[in-house]
Amino acid sequence: MNERVDILKTEILSSNWYTLKKVTFNYQTKNGKWVIQDREAYDRGNGSTILLYNKQNRTVILTRQFRLPTFINGNPSGMLIESCAGLLDKDNAEDCIRRETEEETGYKVWSVKKIFEAYMSPGSVTEVLFFFIAEYSKDMKVNEGGGVEGHEDIEVMELDFDTAYRQIESGEIKDGKTIMLLQYAKLNSLFH
Repeated sequence: MNERVDILKTEILSSNWYTLKKVTFNYQTKNGKWVIQDREAYDRGNGSTILLYNKQNRTVILTRQFRLPTFINGNPSGMLIESCAGLLDKDNAEDCIRRETEEETGYKVWSVKKIFEAYMSPGSVTEVLFFFIAEYSKDMKVNEGGGVEGHEDIEVMELDFDTAYRQIESGEIKDGKTIMLLQYAKLNSLFH
């Protein structure tokens, strides 16, 4: 535990979808002075994300779906191109990403490799995201994907890697986790 932090009070501001907390705490600054601060933290649990790639065809599997927060913050269509991802719920990170991969993309993957984990918005969101990669092939396709029926409306996209990578610069791909995975693929020469 951090001896420079003393939680004084935690209030639940909302628990409609996930949990929004207001935390009041004492924090000792680097000069030794204690200050009382208030922060809000949104707890939606931890998640996993994956980049499916086919080395031979030089392709990746991504998804496109409507994301309300992007819509209300200037994305005219609200549609976002993303890597497959999902919340852990009660699963471990590997089981979660295998389940989400099949639900969202229709591919059943067995061999996944964890490459790193990251806090994606640590100023306000508690979530740790676990990043994976896995090779895919056409014979691993077991259904159409698209998400859980009645709950998700996900388009599955198979893109040439170079095209997907250029879409970062063009602004067609604006999702942070997807950018990180595509950059990992480039930096680590997954297609060479």
